[in-house]
Amino acid sequence: MLGELLATLPRWLVTGLLLGVVLSVGAAVVFAVGIRFAPSDGRERRGDNGGHADGTARRRAEIRTYLGRIDERYVEGAELSEQRVAFHLPDRGVAITFDPQTYFRLAEADGATGNAEFDPDPEPDGLFVVLIEQEMPGHQLGQRLPFEVPEIDDREPSAADPVREAFDALDLPTTADSDRVESAYRERVKQVHPDQGGDREAFTELQEAYTTALSHADGE
Repeated sequence: MLGELLATLPRWLVTGLLLGVVLSVGAAVVFAVGIRFAPSDGRERRGDNGGHADGTARRRAEIRTYLGRIDERYVEGAELSEQRVAFHLPDRGVAITFDPQTYFRLAEADGATGNAEFDPDPEPDGLFVVLIEQEMPGHQLGQRLPFEVPEIDDREPSAADPVREAFDALDLPTTADSDRVESAYRERVKQVHPDQGGDREAFTELQEAYTTALSHADGE
């Protein structure tokens, strides 16, 4: 019956209808494939590297400075249990994140706790996760950490030593030579480069830190 109806229609109309159906099906297939295989915004995996807020960038810089002032070793942009965190203190078993989803995913892991469950005498059995609000100054991080931190003068300018901050951003001492600076930079680029799912602002900060550190390496 459909064939008889099509036979009565002009050939140009039938051709147009068939072409429209083919194009519609093709568009639907392309859309479905795109949804299935196109990369997501990466928030689930990248965690703290998924945003570009100026507040987060400032907090990162402040926390780098604070951790340097209390002489605490850290790794920036570490991946723990498939979640990217802003900072990891490997000697303390502490993860620091700005992303609530990352915080709850890690806090729900076996043996993990979070700063919402702060214990002044914690058991070091698992990861301790610290959630940082965007408006919290970096020097207040010590109040959230599950270990005793040295007292520092909060009135001291956070950017008093840009050279020290540059080496801190690369997780290096200020005595590191140019070879170590270049090596540390290459490793950090793998974590923060936008082509690797990193944050463009963090990548820019890393480049600035690399330039500063390299210019002061080897006692220059």
